[in-house]
Amino acid sequence: MRYVTTRITRDGADGYPVEAGRYRLIAARACPWANRAIIVRRLLGLEDAISMGLCGPTHDQRSWTFDLDPGGVDPVLGYERLQQAYFARFPDYPRGITVPAIVDVPTGELVTNDFAQMTQDLSTEWTDFHREGAPDLWPDALRDEMETVMKRVFTEVNNGVYRCGFAGSQEAYDAAYDRLWTALDWLEDRLATRRFLMGDSITEADVRLFTTLARFDPVYHGHFKCNRQKLSEMPVLWAYARDLFQTPGFGDTTDFLQIKRHYYVVHSDINPTQIVPKGPDLAGWLTPHHREELGGRPFGDGTPPGPVRPGEVVPVEASAAA
Repeated sequence: MRYVTTRITRDGADGYPVEAGRYRLIAARACPWANRAIIVRRLLGLEDAISMGLCGPTHDQRSWTFDLDPGGVDPVLGYERLQQAYFARFPDYPRGITVPAIVDVPTGELVTNDFAQMTQDLSTEWTDFHREGAPDLWPDALRDEMETVMKRVFTEVNNGVYRCGFAGSQEAYDAAYDRLWTALDWLEDRLATRRFLMGDSITEADVRLFTTLARFDPVYHGHFKCNRQKLSEMPVLWAYARDLFQTPGFGDTTDFLQIKRHYYVVHSDINPTQIVPKGPDLAGWLTPHHREELGGRPFGDGTPPGPVRPGEVVPVEASAAA
């Protein structure tokens, strides 16, 4: 198993019960997997229940670091590197140090870095601490179909762009490219008649797709050679992505400067010069999308989250409003 699959649950079956104030989500705005957790935490209103620490966009071979914080130290955990939380629980931890991660603050130990289970548990195990009006991101009636859709999005799109970017041969790249665009064409068709992936309201499936779409034109199109079209040249997916981006919780957690810096600097094998491109122009993210013409209620019976909490605001220069 690649990830630490310990869960935080109501019954505390794995030794970590749901408890407000006990845990800290460690994320990085640059990382699409961590961006999911940031979005879900905000949509559900868990800011007071689970604190958040943010790593910078670049890291070395050892670990993500807290270089955004004063003195380069997380103010709650007292760590310089996320690696310290992993080693506090597993002194000989042999695998990569990944975000998102949830850390048990009293012990300073990693609880889990299982990004997929983590966000599902935020939706289903932490309901006592959800804000009033929090959306149901895992509706019971849609779960079987959601699992099928999310599996295809994960294997063919979320991972598909990486399969292109890190292909070691022309044959591997060609096959990866074809798989990716087959899936994107499927999504273009699926979203032509429904506002969101599962119908009228936002679910976890949309969160999982959005973080890849947000990175597509700034990074994956060029850096990972996913260049049949830009996202902005796919009418349905581009309108869908803008609809989400303009919804509280999505665009206001997206930091384009950190995203670009992460990929173009850290992936020095793909980009040896580590030059970070200035483009693309981001203004299009704020243009009308007209997806409301399909109907639907983005938050179902719930309501949008309120303003972003102080200290968690994406700087204007890193947003589409710059």
